[in-house]
Amino acid sequence: MSKNTSQQQSATALSDSLSKLSADDACSKKDVKIANSLSNPPRRQFTRQRRQLTAGERRHYARMASLHLIKLQQRLPSRARIGLYYDGFGELPTQPLLDWCRCLGYLPYLPVVGSLGRTRNGNDDKRLRFVPIYQSKLLNIPTRIHSLGMKQNHHRRLLWAHELDVIICPLVAVDKSGNRMGMGGGFYDTTLGKSHRTGLKKPLKIGWCYDFQVVEQLERQPWDVPLDGIITPSGLRWFR
Repeated sequence: MSKNTSQQQSATALSDSLSKLSADDACSKKDVKIANSLSNPPRRQFTRQRRQLTAGERRHYARMASLHLIKLQQRLPSRARIGLYYDGFGELPTQPLLDWCRCLGYLPYLPVVGSLGRTRNGNDDKRLRFVPIYQSKLLNIPTRIHSLGMKQNHHRRLLWAHELDVIICPLVAVDKSGNRMGMGGGFYDTTLGKSHRTGLKKPLKIGWCYDFQVVEQLERQPWDVPLDGIITPSGLRWFR
Protein backbone atom coordinates (compact mmCIF):
# COMPACT_ATOMS: atom_id res chain seq x y z
CA MET A 1 0.00 0.00 0.00
CA SER A 2 1.38 3.41 -0.98
CA LYS A 3 2.03 6.14 1.57
CA ASN A 4 -0.60 8.40 -0.02
CA THR A 5 -3.25 5.65 0.10
CA SER A 6 -2.51 5.01 3.78
CA GLN A 7 -2.82 8.70 4.59
CA GLN A 8 -6.11 8.95 2.73
CA GLN A 9 -7.53 5.96 4.63
CA SER A 10 -6.40 7.46 7.95
CA ALA A 11 -8.00 10.80 7.07
CA THR A 12 -11.24 9.04 6.09
CA ALA A 13 -11.28 7.07 9.34
CA LEU A 14 -10.64 10.24 11.36
CA SER A 15 -13.42 12.06 9.51
CA ASP A 16 -15.84 9.19 10.19
CA SER A 17 -14.90 9.18 13.89
CA LEU A 18 -15.39 12.94 14.17
CA SER A 19 -18.76 12.69 12.40
CA LYS A 20 -19.86 9.97 14.81
CA LEU A 21 -18.70 11.97 17.82
CA SER A 22 -20.56 15.02 16.50
CA ALA A 23 -23.69 12.97 15.95
CA ASP A 24 -23.41 11.42 19.42
CA ASP A 25 -22.92 14.87 20.95
CA ALA A 26 -25.96 16.20 19.11
CA CYS A 27 -28.03 13.24 20.31
CA SER A 28 -26.75 13.77 23.84
CA LYS A 29 -27.73 17.45 23.78
CA LYS A 30 -31.10 16.51 22.34
CA ASP A 31 -31.59 13.96 25.11
CA VAL A 32 -30.68 16.58 27.74
CA LYS A 33 -33.09 19.06 26.18
CA ILE A 34 -35.87 16.49 26.18
CA ALA A 35 -35.10 15.50 29.76
CA ASN A 36 -35.22 19.13 30.86
CA SER A 37 -38.50 19.70 29.06
CA LEU A 38 -39.95 16.68 30.80
CA SER A 39 -38.82 17.84 34.26
CA ASN A 40 -41.34 20.71 34.31
CA PRO A 41 -44.35 21.41 32.11
CA PRO A 42 -43.65 24.07 29.46
CA ARG A 43 -44.66 27.57 30.49
CA ARG A 44 -46.65 28.06 27.29
CA GLN A 45 -49.01 25.31 28.42
CA PHE A 46 -50.25 27.54 31.24
CA THR A 47 -49.92 30.92 29.57
CA ARG A 48 -51.94 29.69 26.59
CA GLN A 49 -54.65 28.36 28.89
CA ARG A 50 -54.80 31.69 30.71
CA ARG A 51 -55.15 33.65 27.52
CA GLN A 52 -57.98 31.44 26.31
CA LEU A 53 -60.18 32.67 29.16
CA THR A 54 -62.56 35.53 28.42
CA ALA A 55 -62.40 38.76 30.41
CA GLY A 56 -65.67 37.78 32.09
CA GLU A 57 -64.30 34.40 33.10
CA ARG A 58 -61.17 35.98 34.57
CA ARG A 59 -63.24 38.42 36.64
CA HIS A 60 -65.50 35.58 37.81
CA TYR A 61 -62.56 33.46 38.99
CA ALA A 62 -60.98 36.48 40.68
CA ARG A 63 -64.18 37.17 42.61
CA MET A 64 -64.26 33.53 43.74
CA ALA A 65 -60.62 33.69 44.88
CA SER A 66 -61.23 36.96 46.75
CA LEU A 67 -63.76 35.20 48.99
CA HIS A 68 -60.85 33.35 50.61
CA LEU A 69 -58.84 36.47 51.48
CA ILE A 70 -60.55 36.53 54.87
CA LYS A 71 -58.38 33.54 55.82
CA LEU A 72 -55.25 35.52 55.00
CA GLN A 73 -56.39 38.40 57.23
CA GLN A 74 -55.91 36.21 60.29
CA ARG A 75 -52.13 36.39 59.81
CA LEU A 76 -51.87 40.11 59.13
CA PRO A 77 -51.47 43.15 61.39
CA SER A 78 -53.65 46.20 61.00
CA ARG A 79 -52.36 48.59 58.34
CA ALA A 80 -50.47 45.70 56.75
CA ARG A 81 -48.29 46.52 53.75
CA ILE A 82 -49.28 44.34 50.79
CA GLY A 83 -47.26 43.93 47.60
CA LEU A 84 -49.48 43.42 44.54
CA TYR A 85 -48.78 43.34 40.78
CA TYR A 86 -50.41 44.28 37.49
CA ASP A 87 -52.15 41.38 35.76
CA GLY A 88 -51.07 42.01 32.20
CA PHE A 89 -50.56 38.54 30.78
CA GLY A 90 -53.87 36.77 31.37
CA GLU A 91 -53.23 36.17 35.09
CA LEU A 92 -55.98 36.01 37.66
CA PRO A 93 -57.02 39.71 37.93
CA THR A 94 -55.51 41.57 40.87
CA GLN A 95 -58.02 44.43 41.13
CA PRO A 96 -59.98 42.46 43.82
CA LEU A 97 -56.78 42.43 45.87
CA LEU A 98 -56.58 46.21 45.68
CA ASP A 99 -60.28 46.47 46.61
CA TRP A 100 -59.63 44.21 49.61
CA CYS A 101 -56.71 46.39 50.74
CA ARG A 102 -58.80 49.55 50.48
CA CYS A 103 -61.70 47.99 52.36
CA LEU A 104 -59.58 46.86 55.32
CA GLY A 105 -57.13 49.75 55.52
CA TYR A 106 -54.14 47.78 54.24
CA LEU A 107 -51.46 49.68 52.35
CA PRO A 108 -51.00 48.37 48.78
CA TYR A 109 -47.77 48.55 46.78
CA LEU A 110 -46.61 47.66 43.27
CA PRO A 111 -43.21 46.27 42.19
CA VAL A 112 -40.65 48.29 40.25
CA VAL A 113 -38.05 46.58 38.06
CA GLY A 114 -34.66 48.17 37.46
CA SER A 115 -34.79 50.88 40.14
CA LEU A 116 -31.34 49.83 41.39
CA GLY A 117 -29.52 50.09 38.07
CA ARG A 118 -26.82 47.54 37.30
CA THR A 119 -24.66 45.26 39.40
CA ARG A 120 -20.84 45.39 39.44
CA ASN A 121 -20.61 42.87 36.61
CA GLY A 122 -22.82 45.01 34.39
CA ASN A 123 -26.03 43.00 34.63
CA ASP A 124 -29.38 44.48 35.60
CA ASP A 125 -30.00 44.38 39.34
CA LYS A 126 -33.02 42.08 39.63
CA ARG A 127 -34.06 43.09 43.13
CA LEU A 128 -37.55 44.57 43.14
CA ARG A 129 -38.60 47.57 45.16
CA PHE A 130 -42.17 48.65 45.76
CA VAL A 131 -44.11 51.87 45.30
CA PRO A 132 -47.35 52.83 47.11
CA ILE A 133 -50.69 52.78 45.30
CA TYR A 134 -52.84 55.85 45.84
CA GLN A 135 -55.53 55.16 43.23
CA SER A 136 -58.52 52.89 43.79
CA LYS A 137 -58.27 51.29 40.34
CA LEU A 138 -55.18 49.73 38.82
CA LEU A 139 -56.29 51.01 35.42
CA ASN A 140 -55.99 54.60 36.66
CA ILE A 141 -52.37 54.33 37.76
CA PRO A 142 -49.87 56.10 35.45
CA THR A 143 -47.53 53.43 34.13
CA ARG A 144 -44.61 52.82 31.83
CA ILE A 145 -44.00 49.62 29.91
CA HIS A 146 -40.78 47.94 30.97
CA SER A 147 -38.59 46.38 28.27
CA LEU A 148 -39.80 42.96 29.46
CA GLY A 149 -43.39 43.97 28.74
CA MET A 150 -44.79 44.51 32.24
CA LYS A 151 -46.44 47.71 33.41
CA GLN A 152 -44.89 49.58 36.27
CA ASN A 153 -45.31 52.82 38.15
CA HIS A 154 -42.46 55.05 39.28
CA HIS A 155 -42.33 56.94 42.54
CA ARG A 156 -39.66 58.45 44.74
CA ARG A 157 -40.76 56.53 47.81
CA LEU A 158 -39.60 52.96 47.35
CA LEU A 159 -39.77 50.14 49.90
CA TRP A 160 -37.67 47.00 50.11
CA ALA A 161 -39.42 43.62 50.09
CA HIS A 162 -38.60 42.97 53.76
CA GLU A 163 -40.57 46.10 54.69
CA LEU A 164 -43.79 44.50 53.39
CA ASP A 165 -45.96 42.12 55.36
CA VAL A 166 -47.16 40.16 52.32
CA ILE A 167 -46.09 39.88 48.70
CA ILE A 168 -48.67 38.48 46.31
CA CYS A 169 -46.47 36.74 43.77
CA PRO A 170 -47.30 36.23 40.10
CA LEU A 171 -46.66 32.73 38.81
CA VAL A 172 -47.00 30.44 35.82
CA ALA A 173 -47.41 27.26 37.87
CA VAL A 174 -47.07 26.09 41.47
CA ASP A 175 -46.94 22.61 42.93
CA LYS A 176 -48.57 21.16 46.02
CA SER A 177 -45.45 21.82 48.11
CA GLY A 178 -45.32 25.53 47.27
CA ASN A 179 -42.59 25.41 44.62
CA ARG A 180 -43.25 28.22 42.17
CA MET A 181 -42.57 28.47 38.44
CA GLY A 182 -42.27 32.10 37.36
CA MET A 183 -41.72 33.61 33.94
CA GLY A 184 -38.00 32.82 34.11
CA GLY A 185 -36.62 36.29 34.88
CA GLY A 186 -35.70 35.47 38.48
CA PHE A 187 -36.89 38.82 39.88
CA TYR A 188 -38.94 37.44 42.78
CA ASP A 189 -36.45 34.70 43.65
CA THR A 190 -33.64 37.28 43.73
CA THR A 191 -35.75 39.76 45.72
CA LEU A 192 -36.88 37.22 48.30
CA GLY A 193 -33.81 35.00 48.42
CA LYS A 194 -32.04 36.67 51.34
CA SER A 195 -35.07 36.75 53.64
CA HIS A 196 -35.79 33.11 52.78
CA ARG A 197 -32.22 31.96 53.48
CA THR A 198 -32.07 33.79 56.81
CA GLY A 199 -35.46 32.44 57.91
CA LEU A 200 -37.26 35.79 58.19
CA LYS A 201 -41.02 35.50 58.56
CA LYS A 202 -41.63 38.68 56.54
CA PRO A 203 -42.87 39.03 53.98
CA LEU A 204 -45.38 36.25 53.59
CA LYS A 205 -45.17 34.95 50.02
CA ILE A 206 -48.61 34.18 48.62
CA GLY A 207 -49.45 32.91 45.14
CA TRP A 208 -52.60 34.17 43.40
CA CYS A 209 -53.64 31.98 40.49
CA TYR A 210 -56.19 29.79 38.73
CA ASP A 211 -56.73 26.23 39.91
CA PHE A 212 -55.34 24.78 36.67
CA GLN A 213 -51.98 26.37 37.49
CA VAL A 214 -51.58 24.05 40.50
CA VAL A 215 -49.70 20.86 39.59
CA GLU A 216 -48.58 17.81 41.51
CA GLN A 217 -44.83 18.49 41.51
CA LEU A 218 -42.28 20.88 40.00
CA GLU A 219 -38.53 20.50 39.87
CA ARG A 220 -36.96 22.92 42.32
CA GLN A 221 -33.66 24.70 41.71
CA PRO A 222 -31.34 25.75 44.58
CA TRP A 223 -32.16 29.45 44.05
CA ASP A 224 -35.95 28.98 43.95
CA VAL A 225 -37.91 30.56 46.81
CA PRO A 226 -41.03 28.56 47.76
CA LEU A 227 -44.35 30.16 48.59
CA ASP A 228 -45.93 30.20 52.03
CA GLY A 229 -49.40 29.72 50.57
CA ILE A 230 -51.60 30.10 47.50
CA ILE A 231 -55.07 31.46 46.91
CA THR A 232 -57.12 30.09 44.03
CA PRO A 233 -60.85 30.22 43.24
CA SER A 234 -61.27 26.98 45.20
CA GLY A 235 -59.55 28.09 48.41
CA LEU A 236 -56.45 29.06 50.37
CA ARG A 237 -53.72 26.48 50.92
CA TRP A 238 -50.86 26.96 53.39
CA PHE A 239 -47.56 25.19 52.79
CA ARG A 240 -45.72 26.20 55.98
